[in-house]
Amino acid sequence: MPDEDRMRKHAGSSTRTWIRWIGMPVALLAGMGLATVMLINPFGSKLLDGWSRSILQHGPRGMSHDDVPVDTAYWTCGMHPQVLMEEPGTCPICEMKLVPARVEKTGGAMETGAPHSREEGAHPTAVPENVVRIDPVVVQNMGVLTETVGRRDLSRTIRTVGYLDYDQEKMVTVTTKYKGFVEKVYVNYLGQSVQKGAPLFEIYSPELVQTEQELLSALDFSRRMEDAPDDVRQRTEALVEAARTRLGYWDISPEQVRLLETTGEVFRSLAVVAPISGMVMKRTHGLEGMAVRPGMDLIHIADLSSMWLSVEVFQDQLPWLSPGNTAHILLTYAPGKSFTGTIRYIEPEVSEKTRTIRLTIEVSNPDGKLRAGMYATVEFEPVLARDAVVVPSYSVLRTGDRNVVVVALGGGRFVPREVVLGLEGDDWVQVLSGVREGEKVVTSSQFLIDSESNLREALNKMVGGHSGH
Repeated sequence: MPDEDRMRKHAGSSTRTWIRWIGMPVALLAGMGLATVMLINPFGSKLLDGWSRSILQHGPRGMSHDDVPVDTAYWTCGMHPQVLMEEPGTCPICEMKLVPARVEKTGGAMETGAPHSREEGAHPTAVPENVVRIDPVVVQNMGVLTETVGRRDLSRTIRTVGYLDYDQEKMVTVTTKYKGFVEKVYVNYLGQSVQKGAPLFEIYSPELVQTEQELLSALDFSRRMEDAPDDVRQRTEALVEAARTRLGYWDISPEQVRLLETTGEVFRSLAVVAPISGMVMKRTHGLEGMAVRPGMDLIHIADLSSMWLSVEVFQDQLPWLSPGNTAHILLTYAPGKSFTGTIRYIEPEVSEKTRTIRLTIEVSNPDGKLRAGMYATVEFEPVLARDAVVVPSYSVLRTGDRNVVVVALGGGRFVPREVVLGLEGDDWVQVLSGVREGEKVVTSSQFLIDSESNLREALNKMVGGHSGH
């Protein structure tokens, strides 16, 4: 038995030595042949060129591009779909690990994603160049949501802040039209409420006393001339009416004139009454005993039944605002309560420093809780366009050069589509072209679908480049 083992080992060693000596010349000859092909190729040998490329790409059998299996694995980056590799590795841009991207032939167009199951013998169907197919299970896992393209009034909320002030059209200044001396004052402090017709102060005026006396004398003369001829009686009545008119020009109320005529006594001083109801906003210091002359500002009264709210808006917001627009007003001191106002006036000039325009809003104040100087938050909701075709703002992919929405075609099919946008409101944007009313646009995960579409386009270009060889 030992002799037989030694004989088998000796035979195996001889065989390996023979193969080694025979194999070296064969490998050398194969290498020389490949080098010859590579040297001849530059001189225009197309036959050898195609043969060498076939060997390098597909192996010694020389498979053509049409012989490539239906499912060919490529490797791409999830963040940069333009990166395509034929071997696994890392992304040259972000160094992320490449993931496989499957390419499937479907009627001349290419699709990416998981391979579709086909029945044996089924004919491939042509797919539009930009349609992306995603398995319904994957669509559900991605949380894809859609919104139907429809029509609605497009509005935009404009927010600003401002402060309250007195209604300039409901403020009056109390003064006299004659010389005199203030003898008694009924308004003692600022902020005091007064009612229309209530006395503010009493004043003694020699001119006023003289006119009162003229009125009483004219009345007495008119009574004595009741039986006189008509022309005489008319002249006496004209004297009475002239005296009454002069007192009226001096802001003596009709009630005071009637009291003077009824009593027949000259009042040494007359009360100056409030022309409106409101709050005393200004009072001259040391008014009692002061000698006054016509035109002096003695007391200011403001009617607080309405207030003015002054706000500023930017010049690009002005086209959506106009006098008569409604404003919603919120004040921090009255949480949960809102006030309503109306734009009364828009200044014609833009501020050079802030590039804003001042607006005046009239606010009703029936209970008197609004005070001048209060800060308020103001919201406008103007309608930008009526019955406009709109899509949600967050459904639009904005690249800077173009705007894209992903339209859901049903059955797991999606197509990115470029759109032309119009006016943009709160959460909605007007679409001028690109989608039609009734279509559905993707409102979530549209970035993933758009990336899939870009990846498919890049794969098409890559496979097309290989086929050109």
